[in-house]
Amino acid sequence: MKLTKRGEYGLRALLALAMVHGQRTLSLREISSKENLPTKFLEQIMMVLKRSNLVESVKGKHGGYSLSRSPEKITVGEVIRAVDGPLAPIANAREIQKQIQKVDRHAGLYVILLDVRNAISEILDHKSLADICNQSLEIARSKGTEQMYYI
Repeated sequence: MKLTKRGEYGLRALLALAMVHGQRTLSLREISSKENLPTKFLEQIMMVLKRSNLVESVKGKHGGYSLSRSPEKITVGEVIRAVDGPLAPIANAREIQKQIQKVDRHAGLYVILLDVRNAISEILDHKSLADICNQSLEIARSKGTEQMYYI
């Protein structure tokens, strides 16, 4: 699995929304500015996140984006799959399983690739946006550069 810029930017945008969850929406410009992300690219990513039901948008003067669920209920794995596709190093888990069944000589290779995919999935599917925000807060505290995060 390789996290693309698209996946990284999607996660960063959602983390910005997680920090203000339940308080207000953030406009595309605000997210772009806070996270130092290219606005046009972010716009495309936000459309994908909206189609995946990870964010909601509100039009109007006080409009913008917000998370569709609480930060505790959105996992990193879910976000990466929505933006970048499967977590498997090649194809997806089902395709790797087919290769294991089909290939005789080097089936062990595909077993290892499936193990890698499962290990990655185990971690990313058990870490939420709230977990990342909390960990970032702890790191900021330990560095003495505490910022205010609201979850």
